[in-house]
Amino acid sequence: MANSTPTAPKHSGFGPKNAYLVLYNAASAIAWATVLGRVTVAYSTDGAEAVPAAVDNFARVTQSFAIMEIFHALTGVVPAPFFTTAMQVASRLLLMWGITYPFPALNVDPFYSSMLVAWSTTEIIRYSYFVFKQFNTVPSVLHWLRYSAFLILYPIGITSEVAMIISALRGPADTLHEFYPAALLGILASYVPGSIILYSHMLKQRKKNLGPAMRKEQ
Repeated sequence: MANSTPTAPKHSGFGPKNAYLVLYNAASAIAWATVLGRVTVAYSTDGAEAVPAAVDNFARVTQSFAIMEIFHALTGVVPAPFFTTAMQVASRLLLMWGITYPFPALNVDPFYSSMLVAWSTTEIIRYSYFVFKQFNTVPSVLHWLRYSAFLILYPIGITSEVAMIISALRGPADTLHEFYPAALLGILASYVPGSIILYSHMLKQRKKNLGPAMRKEQ
C-alpha cells in the first residue's frame, strides 16, 4: 500500500476556503485531543469521579463549536450531507446541554467517560483527515482509520449516550420540567432509526473509500 492516499482530484491553488478549513479542522483536532488527554489522565489517576472537574466545561464548549459543521454542510463549504450532519451534531448537543449540564451528578458515571473517549477519538481522526485532505493527500493509516475506527467507536459512543439518557430518566429528569422525561423518551426512541441511518451512512462511505476499486487505484 502506498504511503498516502489521494482523496480528491488535484487542482492548482490553495484558496481562502482551504485555509479556513485547515485552521478550523486543525483547531478542532487539537481541542478534541485535549479532551481525550484530560479524560485519560483524570480517569487513570482518580477514576471516573475525577473526570467531570477535569473536562466538563472544555468538552461542552468544544462540542458546541461543531454547530459550524451544520452551516458548512448547509452552505456547501464542505460536501457533507446536511441531514446526517445535523442529526449527529444535535444528538451530541442534547447530551452536553440537555443531560450533562443540568444534571452534573450524572457525569461521574463511567459511561460519561467512555462517551467522551469515543467522541474525542473519532473527532481527532476525522478532523486530522480533513486537514490533510485540503492538501489532496492523506496518510494511508489515517485514511484507513477514518473509514474503519467508527466500527468500534460508534457503538461505544451510542451505547454511552443511551446510558446517560437512561440515567437521567431514572433520576433527575423530572426535576427540570414535568414533561422533560417524556421528551427524553422520545429522543431515546429516535436513537433506533437514527443510529441505523448514521451507521449505514458510514458503512457506505467505508465501502466507497476502502472498497476494491479504491484499492486498485492505490
